[in-house]
Amino acid sequence: MARTLNYNCMKIRKINAQPTQLDDETLVRRIMAGERELFELFVRRNNQTLYRVIRSYVKVQAEVEDIMQNTYLKAFDKLFQFKAESAFSTWLIRIGINEALLRLKNMKKENVIYFKPEGAEVDTINSIPDKQNPEELIIRHESHRLLEQAIDQLPERYRVVYVLKEIEGLTNQQVTESLGLTDSNIKVRLHRAKTMLKESLLKLSATREVYEFGNTRCDAMVSLVMRAIG
Repeated sequence: MARTLNYNCMKIRKINAQPTQLDDETLVRRIMAGERELFELFVRRNNQTLYRVIRSYVKVQAEVEDIMQNTYLKAFDKLFQFKAESAFSTWLIRIGINEALLRLKNMKKENVIYFKPEGAEVDTINSIPDKQNPEELIIRHESHRLLEQAIDQLPERYRVVYVLKEIEGLTNQQVTESLGLTDSNIKVRLHRAKTMLKESLLKLSATREVYEFGNTRCDAMVSLVMRAIG
């Protein structure tokens, strides 16, 4: 099982007093020359993007982290294959997608069904700023939950395009290199994804479960009122 990874590694520390703004090709060359510790820079730079890409295919947190770890290890072993014809992140995304698809294929063969235990850690695509009051945090968390639920319902071919373009902000060129699709195909899938998301969010917002006041909340209110009236 993979160790827990930090997906928000925006503050990259200096490693052995080396500058952190090294370009991909230089980093690869120095790592292959023996400075293995510099690979940490690649991990920190790409954790968030890689997480979101793999999360587009696999929904179980433990599996996502395991695939991420396998992706990094495979990339490290195959650094000699990186030709700097595209960004390292693009090359890494392709490896991550292949690992995710392989894991899904093996899951189907084994007929394994994963259930998220009650109270398990929530898989979040977006992090939540903590400089907000409790009400704002609750509203923002619920908005994220609804959006993630809608994204999860998208077919895989639309979901990954939406995540790469709209959440990660990759260019069309980067997405075409990562997924092996044409530019027109990317545009069509992105448009379809947005349309499906709007329809899904409208359905979610129209459900009768919104503002539901039942079960334990109802019981608690009954107790409060009955105690108040003696």
